[in-house]
Amino acid sequence: MKKKKKQKPKLIAGWREWAQLPELNVEMIKVKIDTGAKTSALHAFDLSAVSFMGQECVKFDVHPIQDNDIIRHTCICPIVDYRWITSSTGHSQKRFIIHATLKMGEFSTLIELSLANRDEMGFRMLVGRNALKGKILVDPSHSFLLTHKKH
Repeated sequence: MKKKKKQKPKLIAGWREWAQLPELNVEMIKVKIDTGAKTSALHAFDLSAVSFMGQECVKFDVHPIQDNDIIRHTCICPIVDYRWITSSTGHSQKRFIIHATLKMGEFSTLIELSLANRDEMGFRMLVGRNALKGKILVDPSHSFLLTHKKH
């Protein structure tokens, strides 16, 4: 009889968490964990396709803190893909897709991020189910289980 490989227990996240995106110099961004969304989305503006070191990249700016337009990061990332994404309002938009490391507490993984203007949304970033699949369970009755509340 074959022994079952012991699985590492999954981490439990709240419906919102504090996260970091190290390659984008984002040290703190409040994210909404959205298992209804397939792809993760980051608030980005002033997007433009550029050539950087011979690679097709996207240049964009990020305001990581909600209601704070002073803190601004300019980023240049290789374009992984362009995809049509349908928002929760039913609006379809062709978006740049990039890779970035997502950190929430001790959890760290490389994810795909779609870039979109989320000024009208409650969170600057959504973490979709593809980023969490097989690694994290979500407890919708709690917040900040992986990270301590900062504000």
